Amino acid sequence: MIRFDLKCPDNHVFEGWFGSSADYASQQDRGLLQCPICGNGQITKAPMAPNVASRKDSVRQVPVPIPMPAPESTATPDSAPVAETSGGEVEITPERMVAMMRTLRRHVEQNADHVGTEFAEEARKIHYGEAPERGIYGDATEAEVEELQDEGIDVGAIPWLPDSDH
Repeated sequence: MIRFDLKCPDNHVFEGWFGSSADYASQQDRGLLQCPICGNGQITKAPMAPNVASRKDSVRQVPVPIPMPAPESTATPDSAPVAETSGGEVEITPERMVAMMRTLRRHVEQNADHVGTEFAEEARKIHYGEAPERGIYGDATEAEVEELQDEGIDVGAIPWLPDSDH
């Protein structure tokens, strides 16, 4: 069985279970899907976690989404330079982006368990209730990531920058 997060045009998000991706597509094409909240039949898959393009067989860091605490202040990560446009919007400089990605890495390392190459197996155990729910991160091949996503397990890749330039 595959679980997908689905949504209607009114942004009601709900869960749907299907025998396969083709089963979902068939039910959608035949108009059998309906929002349980408002009854709308225009159903689409809710956005999935982004996938970073990589070589087919490469290994990469893939974290299960973990709750991010609300920012405690408006300070920028690692005191990265912030530039404001004439309209008062914040411009993300390359230096700030790198600092933000390093801050994200530290957050993941401090709030999730590193499971190494057992990532796909552990993500399944968590998803199916065989292991305690928690944030994890580790290594997975592109094929493993695709299989997890086909099963309805939300995973995503993040750039895993070194802690410093040195």
